[in-house]
Amino acid sequence: MSKVTLMDCTLRDGANVVGKGFSAEITDMVLDGLTACGVPIIEFGNAGGIGAYEVAGFTEALTDMEYLEIAKKYMGRGAELGMFLNAKRYREKYIDLAKDYSLGFLRVGADAGDGAIALDALNAIKKRGIKAYYSAMKAYLLTPEELAEEGKMLENAGLDQITIMDSAGTMLPDQVAAYTEKLHNAVSIPVAFHCHNNLGLSAANALAAYRNGADILDCGLMGMARSAGNLATEICVALMHRIGEMKEIDLFGMLDFIESRLQPAMKEFHYHNPVTPLDLTLGLSGCHSSFVKTFKKTAEEKQVNLFKLITEVSAIDRKSPSGALIAETAEQMR
Repeated sequence: MSKVTLMDCTLRDGANVVGKGFSAEITDMVLDGLTACGVPIIEFGNAGGIGAYEVAGFTEALTDMEYLEIAKKYMGRGAELGMFLNAKRYREKYIDLAKDYSLGFLRVGADAGDGAIALDALNAIKKRGIKAYYSAMKAYLLTPEELAEEGKMLENAGLDQITIMDSAGTMLPDQVAAYTEKLHNAVSIPVAFHCHNNLGLSAANALAAYRNGADILDCGLMGMARSAGNLATEICVALMHRIGEMKEIDLFGMLDFIESRLQPAMKEFHYHNPVTPLDLTLGLSGCHSSFVKTFKKTAEEKQVNLFKLITEVSAIDRKSPSGALIAETAEQMR
């Protein structure tokens, strides 16, 4: 099974929870948090992609130029930064703008079966030396075999990465497995999977994609995205840590960022995080919630990361961790 990596699209798909784009302050904060945690691929900007502000009237956002100016200082920090581009909104000037700001990629999107309308955009992207990614939106509109054929056509046109997008959150794990396996076997470029949570299956579907050849899992912090949301980035990383993947991403730093900075900032928009960093940590570690009070008290006294403390202690004793063990582990962490 190949190594799997992560694409975070909080700042693009997640922007749907606030209108069409996050403020400058939240954009900067999230880019800071994601790059500090070692997230390797980040999609940002208008929820409708580059050009949507002008072409589609998605003005509940900053302009593309404003987002690009914010992102400038985060380029070169280890993460590949890029934007979405709806194939129907393709204009050559947007590709030039992406090149001017040295974006790492543009991810062109079209409904599954409509890949041919993306070819002009993909060609323009490649000519300017930018990586060309593609999202097969509503991938379930095609059969796995048909999607694989479309993937081969796009790869032959120079595509660098392709995403299976479960846009309505309607796919079941066995369907995800079939689509991912067929596409993975048909192309030599990386295959990504983007899941929505409308049936509560985003995590199960991500695992099915991973087990059947997905190279990239597409997520959003706190599950933020259109409709019922994406698989939460932090849940994805926690799941992958459980099976030995994505170890290069600082999960505990990410959880601390969410707890101390992102959750408070999103209160203004009345966004409720469905799985808090603490609850996620209990699931990751197998720690029962009855021990949380002692963990919190010790973490505060010793000034250590609560989430890491719970995980490290639980690796030693999940049944009945003593106060002495918790204190000793916290001291070793300092």
